[in-house]
Amino acid sequence: MKTVKIKHLSLAITLALAGVTQAAALEAEDSNVIQTAEKADGKQQAQSSSGAVELSEITITGKTDEKNKTYTTLNSSTATKTDTPIFDTPVSVQVVPRAVMDDQKTTRVKDALENVSGVRAQPTLGYGNGFIIRGFRNNRVYRNGLLANADGFPTEFDAGNLQSIDVLKGPAAVLFGRIEPGGLVNITTKKPLDTPYYSLEQQFGSYDYYRTQWDATGAVTDDKSLAYRFTGTYQNNSSFRDFVFNDRVMVNPSVTWRPTDSTDLTLSVEGSDQDFQADLGIPAVGNRPAPIPISRSLDDPNSLTDHVSHTMVSTEINHRFNDDWAIHNRFLAGFNNEFSSFVNPAPTFGPSEAALLPDGTLRRNIFGQETDSENYATNLDLTGKFKLGFSKHEVLVGFDYFKSTQKYHYFGEYEIPNPALDINIFNPSPSYGINPTLISDTLSHPCSTCAGSDFLFANNEWYGAYFQDHITLWDKLHIMGGGRYDWADTGTSYKGSFDIAEATLPSNKDEGFSPRVGILYQPIKELGVYGNWTTSFNANNAPADDGSTFDPQRGEQFEAGLKTQLFDDRLLATLAYYHLTKDNILVPDNSTAFLFDKIANKQRSQGIELDVTGQITDQVSLIGSYAFTDARVLVDHGGDTAGNRMPNVPEHSGSLWVKYDVNGYESQNGFSFGVGGVAAGARQGDFANSFQLPGYVRMDAFAAYKMKVGATKITTQFNIRNLLDKDYYESTDPDSNVTSRLGIAPGAPLTAIGSIRVEY
Repeated sequence: MKTVKIKHLSLAITLALAGVTQAAALEAEDSNVIQTAEKADGKQQAQSSSGAVELSEITITGKTDEKNKTYTTLNSSTATKTDTPIFDTPVSVQVVPRAVMDDQKTTRVKDALENVSGVRAQPTLGYGNGFIIRGFRNNRVYRNGLLANADGFPTEFDAGNLQSIDVLKGPAAVLFGRIEPGGLVNITTKKPLDTPYYSLEQQFGSYDYYRTQWDATGAVTDDKSLAYRFTGTYQNNSSFRDFVFNDRVMVNPSVTWRPTDSTDLTLSVEGSDQDFQADLGIPAVGNRPAPIPISRSLDDPNSLTDHVSHTMVSTEINHRFNDDWAIHNRFLAGFNNEFSSFVNPAPTFGPSEAALLPDGTLRRNIFGQETDSENYATNLDLTGKFKLGFSKHEVLVGFDYFKSTQKYHYFGEYEIPNPALDINIFNPSPSYGINPTLISDTLSHPCSTCAGSDFLFANNEWYGAYFQDHITLWDKLHIMGGGRYDWADTGTSYKGSFDIAEATLPSNKDEGFSPRVGILYQPIKELGVYGNWTTSFNANNAPADDGSTFDPQRGEQFEAGLKTQLFDDRLLATLAYYHLTKDNILVPDNSTAFLFDKIANKQRSQGIELDVTGQITDQVSLIGSYAFTDARVLVDHGGDTAGNRMPNVPEHSGSLWVKYDVNGYESQNGFSFGVGGVAAGARQGDFANSFQLPGYVRMDAFAAYKMKVGATKITTQFNIRNLLDKDYYESTDPDSNVTSRLGIAPGAPLTAIGSIRVEY
């Protein structure tokens, strides 16, 4: 028996029909296996007089999780909701595949997105789902194409059950509705496979880091009509930050049922539970982060343990009428609960000098908050392919619905400082160890300045209908056009109880049309030139201080660029220029803490981005990015920030990660090495540009050895993050109930992780 590896399925079939008959398995790169059966006497099958091979049997079955090995990604449904290749799509979409996450030992979405141009992590209170994309903050995450978290309310997404992470650059409203204009983050979870695959991995590292993750999948029935998958992780660690820790478990069982060859149904349940300590970061002094150790916390060791949990139940149904037409339905229900408390700088809002005195004294009090949210999302898509004259069409018609309700309650004191809680940022030790009774007593009553506004009830309900046509002419010219109409009903109310807030909930109705058009021309096989224009629509559902409503936010983008596929289509690169504006941006009214003024600003981001991902050879893999971003405030009706740079957005940033597999990435044995870096220039810390975060370069590296022992593959790996042990600062925190000057998030120093993984 002989095994022949073929890079493309079509080529594999061609060779099978042309005479490659000794192959027991032809492995296709798109996760299919073509198997041919030899004759009983073991001899090569006879050819006909025409030279054709008489094949006794050809079957196509699913592979094991082989695509976890490669950096090459040729398709992403995020950009079009169809199977159009990325290279043929006139938009910028980047994919971080599972192989990159495994090599970098990624545990959270925010760390994986360091590989994508123009994306910056901006976590809040230690949560990991805050990002800046093309200059604009986005705390929404889509899961398998549906919105997974409520606006403005933090949660956490563990990377253990992810197959890939897609980033669609620019406004994505045409297919996904409510989204920030900078871009969309869509996580794709692992799906059940027909063939057995089992993996167990143990990681350990700096700061008492322990993480166990597992993955098991296979067919339940002999006919493979029913398959399962069970993934999960458990992680426990402390931190380089004093008093900060994390204890998280995530499980994700799923099943796929195929009653017929043309129909499949997948049911997935994901549960996550996390105990942790919220982290406010460190303050700024003058125009730089305070000159104190990055490990220093200005919270307290006796702060209560914080907690966040979420449960998501999802279904996906696909039915193919024939080779060209299909219908798809997805449903996602999410339930999230969060509690956090901390010793908060006070007063929270207004000038930071009121909380941080010139001698380094930070005035504080004790604050807490709790959130319960429910989210429901579904869509129904019809996709089809047909020819009209000399043109080929790939069409999409769909409808989606999203509804979320949030209950938010805050308590304790955030505005009036307690002199007994003053702490000196340069010598905090004497102030550590707050009496637990004081903490519990303060959190047991509403804040004295809330005036009956400490309970929030919010409702978001969205309907959207959309269409899209991707037209191909002469196999070189791709024209994409489409649009979406949204109907939104939103409302937010702060009152003295949930019942009163819900009873007085306003209903703000908005509607609008969002078009998208794009064109891509391929003068040669390896090169595509593209451009697009698109808009976004986002309702402003926050309350005004006088009870009035706001016009919806609008985004608009013009983009042009180049795409290329090299090295036998295994390396994909995108170079893009964009000009993006966002209008009707609400301005916080700090005098009322959680309400907004009647005015709205306008912001603009423009720049150049480069992304490269894939394989150069079987030995060399890489993922890299560069971004030049000029993001500024254009109009400021309520202040003097017009012309200022937008916060936490470096003018220059980039990343590079290169891996070398001594025996090739598909080998079951041998050494692998990788080295990379993340770089960011200086960034403004707030809209007033009153302080700056210094630029930095962080180097990372890993080494691994894999070996085959019988049917089992064992991989040992050692990763170092921040190899040169540089001090740096990731971002300021926009949602920690303090001004940006009081919430700067430091990056981790040198961190080592060792791991051993067993697969069979």
